[in-house]
Amino acid sequence: MKLPKGWKWASLGSFLDQPESGVSVLCEDNELRADEPGILKLSCVTGGRFNPNDRKKPIPKEAPRLTTFVKRNTILISRSNTPALVGASAYVKNDSPFSFLPDTIWMLHAKECPLVDVSMKWLSCLLLSDEQRLALQRIASGTSDSMKKIQKGALLKLKVAVPPVSEQHKIADILSTWDAALEKLDALIAIKERRKKGLMQQLLTGEKRVKGFDKSNGKIKRDRFGAYPADWKNVSLGQITQEAITRNTSGMALPVLSCTKHQGLVLSEEYFGRRVYSANTSGYRVVTRGQFAYATNHIEEGSIGYQDVCDAGLVSPIYTVFRSVDEVEDRYLYRVLKSTLLVHLYRANTSASVARRGGLRYDEFARITVWLPCKDEQRAIAAILDTSDEELRLISTQRAAIDQQKRGLMQKLLTGAKRVRTEKYD
Repeated sequence: MKLPKGWKWASLGSFLDQPESGVSVLCEDNELRADEPGILKLSCVTGGRFNPNDRKKPIPKEAPRLTTFVKRNTILISRSNTPALVGASAYVKNDSPFSFLPDTIWMLHAKECPLVDVSMKWLSCLLLSDEQRLALQRIASGTSDSMKKIQKGALLKLKVAVPPVSEQHKIADILSTWDAALEKLDALIAIKERRKKGLMQQLLTGEKRVKGFDKSNGKIKRDRFGAYPADWKNVSLGQITQEAITRNTSGMALPVLSCTKHQGLVLSEEYFGRRVYSANTSGYRVVTRGQFAYATNHIEEGSIGYQDVCDAGLVSPIYTVFRSVDEVEDRYLYRVLKSTLLVHLYRANTSASVARRGGLRYDEFARITVWLPCKDEQRAIAAILDTSDEELRLISTQRAAIDQQKRGLMQKLLTGAKRVRTEKYD
């Protein structure tokens, strides 16, 4: 690569001190107060932003071992992580005196007398670029496919193209503008998600009724899970669903689907990027459009999906497939099946099964009870939640577009393909 005028090659070690790290300590599950010292999780730098609240509480006898807290104008970098996440980093704008480093995260800071002047904010942008992310992954070592580590020597030897410091400041300022826009969208998405979660809780329990459907006259019924409107039914899943047991005995070449926690049913090869299923699918279950499916031994995390991907697909023999009866609106039932209460019940019933041999089989699943309004109210509730989903989808699409534009600009600015005016900094 030919460097632009005024740029030079330099190793990270020519302007960075030795990386600082912390220690590994035993932690407890209790929540941390904002003013309590805690040890950072690896996820605190996920997505290129530092989250000082993403930390764990050490057990009391381990607390004195916390020694290295996070300081301003530094960069945190994951030195030990999965192959895809090793080298993940984030810029630290302010001191975070209650956030302490584990042994898996380094804190990078500039030398007092560097051979090359470098803005840490610019460097943080550079380390987040696609090119440098690949470079960091390449220098990570380890025989495990699940965990890679970066050595200090390898990191400090890494060479980067460094523009004049005035240009570094300008580049960082420009990219900060884009980051600010992304942060605003992230905050909006978080607000919408909280609002949707609260709305689901209210609508699926009858705490909030859709106008025109409340015929309970304020009366309620109760079961062991709480109160629900008197004009709703308490039914078992076995009363409103039927298991579907069709197998691919003829060996049809149908697309294979997998069930994910957050996205439901997806095309397996598209999601994983490779084939993770058997070449012989003759024993697989057929799941047609409008049916539900879940991995029998993994439902405890809420991995249940609704098949609206294709007219007919296949799922592994370990899956359970079922359909709803006419009394039920599928879009409403899917919301119920993904609700917090139902996920709790999946876990409880799975744990109670014999040695968890079959996970949660359909006969056990069918005994779980739910609250059910009339079908018209089910449709009305589903329509409200669909609108909430669409709002989130549109904002997420906008965020993805801005992020893509920012990445394109990063590629140009951080390689010198696009130069910037720097009078303000000269």
